[in-house]
Amino acid sequence: MARIVQKFGGTSVGDLDRIRNVAKRVKTEVDAGHEVAVVVSAMSGTTNQLVQWASEIGPMHDAREYDTIVATGEQVTVGLLSIALQNIGVDARSWLGWQIPIRTDNLHGSARIDHIDSSKMRDRLAQGQVAVVAGFQGIGPDGRITTLGRGGSDTSAVALAAALDADRCDIYTDVDGVYTTDPRIAPKAKKLDSITFEEMLEMASLGAKVLQTRSVAMAMRHNVNLQVRSSFSNLPGTFVVDEDSVMEKETISGIAYSPDEAKITIIGLPDEPGIAARVFGELAQNHVNVDMIVQSASSQSQRTDITFSLGQADLNKAVEIIEKNKSALKYDGINSSENVTKISVVGMAMRSQPGVAKTMFETLAEKGINLAVISTSEIKISVLIDSEYTELAVRSLHSAFGLDDDG
Repeated sequence: MARIVQKFGGTSVGDLDRIRNVAKRVKTEVDAGHEVAVVVSAMSGTTNQLVQWASEIGPMHDAREYDTIVATGEQVTVGLLSIALQNIGVDARSWLGWQIPIRTDNLHGSARIDHIDSSKMRDRLAQGQVAVVAGFQGIGPDGRITTLGRGGSDTSAVALAAALDADRCDIYTDVDGVYTTDPRIAPKAKKLDSITFEEMLEMASLGAKVLQTRSVAMAMRHNVNLQVRSSFSNLPGTFVVDEDSVMEKETISGIAYSPDEAKITIIGLPDEPGIAARVFGELAQNHVNVDMIVQSASSQSQRTDITFSLGQADLNKAVEIIEKNKSALKYDGINSSENVTKISVVGMAMRSQPGVAKTMFETLAEKGINLAVISTSEIKISVLIDSEYTELAVRSLHSAFGLDDDG
């Protein structure tokens, strides 16, 4: 007998038939003698509708009331799934975030989990009852409902698995695992049998949408056995595992891309100590996250140019901040663009396999793709390119690193 946490996303519970299908999957694990907790998202499209209503009723709404509104989607799903399970003979009961309770900080709309008291749920699981848990939500220090940010149900599931000392956490989604890249762009993409936490964390942060970044980081920190599976097939999924659980890899794991990028170049800054700190300090104070950064000598002596990438959603805000501080920063001009994509090669093999950067840069050069910014870590290389070359770059790199499934 094992203790299992299952998580089903919005598409998996998108209508009543799909909820009934989820109930059957849960029953299979119960019939096998396992203790089961199920974490669910709101039905697909529901959260978007709730967010829209909140914005329409008051664009500058109170974040606490926003959480009250958007948390209701999961409340509907847990009730429906509990009834569906009861209808097929499974003892099940719904749990909202405050009933467990899932304790969070008070950062409404993007709260972080502090602690989960799993004692009551452990007792119910031991009695054979399935716990159907509302993902995405918790309770803050002031006793009010909080939400964990978009995709937060993944984090809820991993955190609950850690709190329950679960043997496994299965994330069910509309794909049957983690692929070497997006199959919609590269039809020859292969499903991976396993991927390390470090690689999955990089893939998630660099644009892969299979798992939320925070959930992967939490799984790695608490060593939660994670599996990504399809809600619509019985095929085995992809296991996300500790690096010590896999043999040393000789290949790259995948190609990730993030189309929601923007680029800013500040031209002709004074070439003096502290100038970068002033630029990025202003942005940080206004909660603008930047990613890839390159500083280069300007055509003018004693001047420098700084180029950096950031999310498209923050572009206008960042430009406004920089322009507001022009007199203090003493730069000559500013250029910005939304038409860029971040392309990344990810793999533990980089630690022992030389020539990855050479292969990447040569492949892109052969296709006439110019690189605006480059950044690296121990297991990834990322470049910023013009968006029009996204699909060409992904397919070319996928082939160049031998990731195509020719079978």
